[in-house]
Order: sequence, then C-alpha cells, then structure tokens
Amino acid sequence: MSSFIHIKDNPPHPMAPVSSLFQFCLACLLCLSSLTVSGQDFYMNPVIRGDVADPTVIRWGDVYYAAGTSSEWAPHYPLFRSSDLVNWEQVGHVFGQLPSWASSSFWAPELFVYQGKVYCYYTARSKTTGRSYIGVAIAETPEGEYVDHGPLVDFGTEDIDAFIFNANGRLYITWKAYGLDPRPIEILCQPLSGDGLHLEGEAVTLLVDEENIGMEGQCIFRRGDWYYLLYAARGCCGPGSDYEVRVARSRTLPSAFVPYEDNPILMGSADVLSIGHGTLVDTPDGRLFYLCHAYLRGDGFYCGRQPFLQELFVGSDEWPHFLTGRLACLRQPVPFPEVRQIAVSDFVDDFSEEELRDEWTWNYVYCDVSAQTAGGSLLLSGKAKGTNRGAALCLRPATTDYAFSTVLVSGAKELSGLTFYGNNDDNVVFGCRNRRLQLVRRKAGEETLLFDTFCRSRRVYLKGTVTKGHHLSFSYSLDGSTWIPATSNSLDGSDVMSWDRISRPGLYTEAPPLHPARFDHFALRIPGGQ
Repeated sequence: MSSFIHIKDNPPHPMAPVSSLFQFCLACLLCLSSLTVSGQDFYMNPVIRGDVADPTVIRWGDVYYAAGTSSEWAPHYPLFRSSDLVNWEQVGHVFGQLPSWASSSFWAPELFVYQGKVYCYYTARSKTTGRSYIGVAIAETPEGEYVDHGPLVDFGTEDIDAFIFNANGRLYITWKAYGLDPRPIEILCQPLSGDGLHLEGEAVTLLVDEENIGMEGQCIFRRGDWYYLLYAARGCCGPGSDYEVRVARSRTLPSAFVPYEDNPILMGSADVLSIGHGTLVDTPDGRLFYLCHAYLRGDGFYCGRQPFLQELFVGSDEWPHFLTGRLACLRQPVPFPEVRQIAVSDFVDDFSEEELRDEWTWNYVYCDVSAQTAGGSLLLSGKAKGTNRGAALCLRPATTDYAFSTVLVSGAKELSGLTFYGNNDDNVVFGCRNRRLQLVRRKAGEETLLFDTFCRSRRVYLKGTVTKGHHLSFSYSLDGSTWIPATSNSLDGSDVMSWDRISRPGLYTEAPPLHPARFDHFALRIPGGQ
C-alpha cells in the first residue's frame, strides 16, 4: 500500500478529453450553491473543521487517515480517520510526548505507507540548535504508537515540509530549504535508504523560487510519462495570506522540474482567501484527491487554516487540473455514492473519562501543564515559563459562532476560569482570583482589568460567547440559571492570535500543582447546528 498510486497508469479521467471552455463552464456550475443535479450529491469544504494546517493524507486499506500541523500546541500532530474522505473524526495524535530531540514548531507532518507500516516524516525545532530539522517516526498502524528515529534532514538553517516518493522501489525525500538563508528557496530531493531512515547520495534541486515569492508544501505524483510536482506559492499565513497551488513537471526523477505556463492551477476565490500545502491520496478506483488547507474570507478566517478536499485529474494537455476549476470552491461533488456530510456538533465534557479527550490541546511551549480527570472533575494547574501567568487547555473552534461554558469549583488564590487564548501574551481570561470575579485582557504582555466584582461562592458558572469568530462577551451565574453579564459591549478579540495560529476557547489557570483549579464541566455549543 502507498499514500497514492505512484507508478501505475490509470484509465483517462472522463474529464480529460473535453475542451477547456467546457471545463470552465462546468466548474462554474459546480460552484453554484443553488445547483441541484438529479443523482448528484455534494459536500461542502472544509471537510475537517478548525485549524489543521499543512494536512497529509494516506489510504490504509479502505480507510483514510489525515494529520496536520500542531505548531506550539500539544499533543503533537492531530490524527483523523475517515471512511469516505468527507466525514472525519479525530482518533488521537502522532505524538503524545515530545520527541527527545525536539522543542517546538511541530509543522507539516507527512504520513507515508511503506512495507506494511506507517512512517511520519515531520518538521520540528531542535532543543540544542534552535534550527528546524526533518525527523522520522514509524508505527505498525496509523493509530499505533509512533517510535521516533530522530532527525533525518539537516541541510540548511531551516529544513521543512517533507514529502516522500516511491519511484519503482527507490525512495526519495523532498523538502523546502533555505527559507531563512540568504539565498533563494529551493525544493530539494535526495535518495533514502531502503528502510527510509537515512539519506543517501546527494541532494538535487527540483525547483527554485526564482520569483522570490515563497514556495513550499510540495508533493509528487506520476501519470504516464510525467512526474508532477504540486506546490504552494506566495504567503502561507495570517490575514494577508495569498497562498495558491502551482505545478511543475519532469520526465525523470530526480531532476529539475519545469513550471506550468498557466500557473496557478488553484487559487483563492470569493469565498476563499488562500489555499495550498497538501498531499494527494488515491481511491481504490484510481482517482486522485488533494487535501490541503485554506483560509476562508470574512469571519471564517478566524477558524484558521482548514482542510479542503478537491479532486484532481490530468487533462488531455498532460497537465493536472482540479475538477471544479482554478478557483477554490466550497461546494464539491461527493467522491463516492451515498456519502452524506455530517454537520459539526457540540462538544461536551463532564470529565468522567480516565484520560483527557483527544480534542483538548495545551500550550506546552509557554507553560508546564498538569491536567487530570478525577471523579467527574478536571484538576488543572500550570505556570508559564519565566512569568507568573498560567496554563491554557483549549479546543480548536470549528465554527465562527459558539458559546463555551464551565463550572469552576475552586477557592484558589490564582486566576482560573475560561479563556480565549492566542498565546501567553495575547489572551482574554474570565474567572476567579482571591474571591474576585475578574475579566482580564492581555495584549503584547500588558494586562488590563475589564471587570472586577466580589464573589464569595466557591462554585461559579462561567460562560463566554463568540460571534463572527472574534467578538466576545462573558457572563456568570451562581445557580446555573440566572446569568449576569460581565461585559456591556462585546470585546474585539481579532488581535488575540499568533502569526500562524488562531485563537482557541478553553480553560485557564495559574494554580500550582499542589492546589489545582477544579472544573466540573465544560461545553462548547454551536447555535443552529452550523
């Protein structure tokens, strides 16, 4: 098994011989949200909701697995499973603990099926040098324990975005190099040993960023006599992102690839701000689907870089094209008959399970975090490294509008409660401290107290409401039914984020391990079933 078919030539896609004008017209029709076609069903992108950048996807038998960037959040590399490519559930993480050599910046994992096992090639920053290397880990199954084999690629100041290709039994690794060095960005390629754990030979340049606009997130596939290199160009992250997907090709590997004259082949649209950085997976009947990430325009931006799925084919011009055209399209035809997309649901945790649920993430880079479930409660403690601030335990928001709430049972002196969290210096906390109920906003490390009232109760119900992804309001209750607003007007939380990460709702505490904060319940509810 492989992540997609590398060598086998498949029958021509039914779209291949049609004219470009007809393709354009069909793409326009497919993207119309009001379209209904007898016997044709559709799904809506994103297929995985929430901030899961740089996705990778494989097929393991008839089941698909995907993983993505976790950056400065733990656990590392969220792992998802699907039977139809449209509906995904999180089933864990690649790493529950830090690999011994790595410290942070867990970016762009690449899953690869080889010799009946699953390899994960990944980017992380070294504890000793502070540089980004590419490491490798192996598991017996996609959901098994990944055993780390340490750094593999150490080439320049920054080595990121691994991709593995199997050419007639010869393994090659490709990656982006020179991102932080005073020379153009390149996509490099080098042979791997038969076990996939060591470099062999010399690195060869596949593509150079001659326009100096940015280039990364590549993947390779073969059809007929050509090797095709898909890659992301331009800016990856933040409100100014203009990511797009380009393609180049070569008849041999490894060798220089020639870019397509009509690039890009996928780009932003009226609904999509930017799109790129993904990999391909094949279906049992040989079709190819590209799973990448995209920022939505407008309020949807605040859900982050979300995984999009689009079918790709090689046309009669011997270049790849997307089924619904060059402009990124939310509405897509289902990959298999009878597939129905399931709406995103509420998240409710009564902390009755022995271990934390897979959806929880914590800010490990900034804080030492301890989270334990005990008797239907969560005991949370943590201190930020080098400061008096605390730890955040958060969820990736899947929609722009939601309410999140908890029951805080704590007489701790330290601030504990709900948070809307970007990083250690940029966050909003609504909770209790020294018998005071407070709303605290931090911006660039500066703290502002927005609400402060005496609270003698040891059991307090707290609620935060988010609209349009970044408008915040908070309220509290002493009995769980009568709610008192803590904000007269909504707060603008649009700046509560980091350059590559969006804000996350969740829980916060500054309590020490000997006296943790206790939370009896947490819920994130979505109005109207978005």
